[in-house]
Amino acid sequence: MKKYINPKCRHMLHGGDYNPDQWRRTPAIWDEDMRLMKLAGCNAMSIGIFSWATLEPAEGKFEFGWLDTIMDKLAKNNAFAVLATPSGAKPAWMSRAYPEIRRVNADGTRQPHRARHNHCRTSPIYRQKCQIINRKLAERYKDHPALLVWHVSNEYNGGDCHCELCYAAFHHWLRQRYDNDIDKLNHAYWADFWSHTYPDFDYVIPIDNSVHGLMLDWERFKTHQTIDFFKAETAPLREVTPHIPITTNFMPGSDTLDYGAFAREMDVISWDSYPNWHEHADELGEAVYTALQHDMCRAMKAGKPFMLMESVPSIPTRGRVKKRKEPGMHLLSSLQAVAHGSDTVQYFQWRKSRGSVEKFHGAVVDHEGSEHTREFKEVAEVGAALAKLDDVVGTTVQPEVAVIHDWENEWAIREGARIYLGENTKYRQECCA
Repeated sequence: MKKYINPKCRHMLHGGDYNPDQWRRTPAIWDEDMRLMKLAGCNAMSIGIFSWATLEPAEGKFEFGWLDTIMDKLAKNNAFAVLATPSGAKPAWMSRAYPEIRRVNADGTRQPHRARHNHCRTSPIYRQKCQIINRKLAERYKDHPALLVWHVSNEYNGGDCHCELCYAAFHHWLRQRYDNDIDKLNHAYWADFWSHTYPDFDYVIPIDNSVHGLMLDWERFKTHQTIDFFKAETAPLREVTPHIPITTNFMPGSDTLDYGAFAREMDVISWDSYPNWHEHADELGEAVYTALQHDMCRAMKAGKPFMLMESVPSIPTRGRVKKRKEPGMHLLSSLQAVAHGSDTVQYFQWRKSRGSVEKFHGAVVDHEGSEHTREFKEVAEVGAALAKLDDVVGTTVQPEVAVIHDWENEWAIREGARIYLGENTKYRQECCA
């Protein structure tokens, strides 16, 4: 029996992170985008991931007109929307009006409004604001023919927040974990060493990485709190659109969250893949490591097809200076994902931004704006290949070997390395070499 991401579409999905709100002052580009999507064989676009300030430019003032237009254009062109909730980047007015939603650093200073992915997961106000806009999105588009999948937030991470709300939640979590018995916690932490015994749970502050058990519990708590936030975010979606599957894009190369636990709350697994191709003389290690991450994503839902939510047809902007993919490499790496169980190949992003931090990140449509670049032609080649794979959609891979991965053990290795060696081990890389 086939397991479809959404039975509404039984074709391979091909597309990318589409940000039409960045071009709303020149809407003619929207029609050009639709033309180019057809040429590239794209049929599914992720929309609205970082659009909160455009959707709600002032508190309680919602503007969905531009999104209505894009949803209609996608449907008219036989394409689907992987519609996002925008909590990954909060608007400036919200940071100013409700400072408690901004994370607090370990030294007690509250972060300014900046960057993204830096909200307090515990804040009741932020959870409420997310639920309000998520409900409005769900109610507005629940019956829209383009709506295929919910893309909840973006790249949830295990970043720290040391505010009073998070500490109170952490202490409550500790009481539950240790049966409200501080002696159990002290024994588990071997806290007599260096006289680190705690007289009460409220004394446990997660800034002391010399107490290995404490830092491990802090990592466990961050996963718990992130999942709890995710469940709060998705509650309106599950209520209003129970027929639409829910995902969020994982980063398996990151060890900041227990994705195995997180996956139980999701309908479909998706992840962002940015291998460092062409940086080493022998690329086998990079290929094997990428294969491992694909397999992890497939295994999280017992073999159900996953989504390659982000990849790049040319170069990303993170890390060291990158080389462009060699001719044919984009097709090879895309089909590697499909071979391991992905029913999608998607990109960040569709059209290169004209400004801000990721303006030079690779994209399907470059700054010059046409279909005449090598990258666009190679994306179209992938689109043509995927169009021939309808028989593969919804199928799974039968593994012959099992590899056990445990995030808590990985955290323990990492924390131990940090304390005693001053740097992380290269354990994972060595295992994949």
